[in-house]
Amino acid sequence: MNKIAIIGLGYVGLPLARLFATKYQVVGFDINQKRIKELCSGTDSTLEVSDEVLQKVLVNDFKNNENGLLCSSTLEDISDCNYYIVTVPTPVDKNNRPDLTPLYKASETVGKVLKKGDIVIYESTVYPGATEEECIPVLEKVSGLKFNDDFFAGYSPERINPGDKEHTVEKILKVTAGSTPEIGLKVNELYKSVIIAGTHLAPTIKVAEAAKVIENSQRDINIAFVNELAKIFNLMQIDTQAVLEAAGTKWNFLPFKPGLVGGHCIGVDPYYLAQKAQELGYHPEIILAGRRMNDSMGEYVASQVVKLMIKKGISVSGASLLMLGITFKENCPDVRNTKIVGVVAALADYGITVSIYDPWANPLEVLHEYGLETTTDLPNQKFEAVVLAVAHESFLDLDLPSLQSNNSLLYDVKGILDIVVDGKL
Repeated sequence: MNKIAIIGLGYVGLPLARLFATKYQVVGFDINQKRIKELCSGTDSTLEVSDEVLQKVLVNDFKNNENGLLCSSTLEDISDCNYYIVTVPTPVDKNNRPDLTPLYKASETVGKVLKKGDIVIYESTVYPGATEEECIPVLEKVSGLKFNDDFFAGYSPERINPGDKEHTVEKILKVTAGSTPEIGLKVNELYKSVIIAGTHLAPTIKVAEAAKVIENSQRDINIAFVNELAKIFNLMQIDTQAVLEAAGTKWNFLPFKPGLVGGHCIGVDPYYLAQKAQELGYHPEIILAGRRMNDSMGEYVASQVVKLMIKKGISVSGASLLMLGITFKENCPDVRNTKIVGVVAALADYGITVSIYDPWANPLEVLHEYGLETTTDLPNQKFEAVVLAVAHESFLDLDLPSLQSNNSLLYDVKGILDIVVDGKL
């Protein structure tokens, strides 16, 4: 009988644990005791799993349950599992170098309870080779077991799209791989049993790792291209959105839009591939050029806002500005690697006083991560500039004129407003 441990209950781990728990005994493990307490009460603050759906699979033990989800921060609770699925984040540091610390620590945790015959599957996004070169040695060292003799490994890259209630985990085709052909089939069958969209068994773990990292690198480069177009067309005083709409009438034109590229995938994964390429003596020009372009957009948006304020005769130094949104994407509470922070910092450098309103973001989390104060309550004052930075649906219902002082600037980063604005990407 399969018993599965999910290591890390964030945006990726919890939806996966919930799904597997419909057919298997699943222990969701996380070192964050506050998170475990929250989940045990039947609530998910990431909003990836509804309270109703979560509560249907939660169990206190497996004595009378053939399936279900037990959430725990106690190592003993995962000691009798035979599948361990690691879903911890893989961020970059301040120099944009891959930070594998969460992956190392998760591997150490699994190593402490690893037994003969167990299979460890990694879902975290990494560069090709990381699973076998970085994670497996940790498992061997801590457990004292030998790889591919005593225990085995698999890789199935996560494809979670935070905030997306249509493309949920079971509806997204899953790439799988194993450390041996036989283990590959076992890993594939495990996922195939719950993923209704189907699976694709890759020939090796490295192939599966590479497939994941290029998915988001490709999107990053395409967005960088339209961001560069936006800069060019702004100089030419041409509406970028209108140009993209016209070009999109051709059947094979790719529908990308300009914007701020943040989050835990697109804004991070290219650095993992670039780092590995550089270690091998190759300088990836296109990948890093795309990253430079997208990383520059926060300062570019701020400079555009300031230029428009000057044109309208608004005194920049000391001006009040309302930033609508701080999360990395719309209709989602996720603030990881949000590029709005760069816009705020650049505006503050100009002497502008920025207030941030986001009904989706947790103010305590934003304060902890970025040192910025935010509010979930709409400010009761008028501002000399309003910047719509995130396309939350609720922002479409705002009475924007009530937030603007006389001769106020309105800048629509996402280009979602139907009303006349002073500027947009």
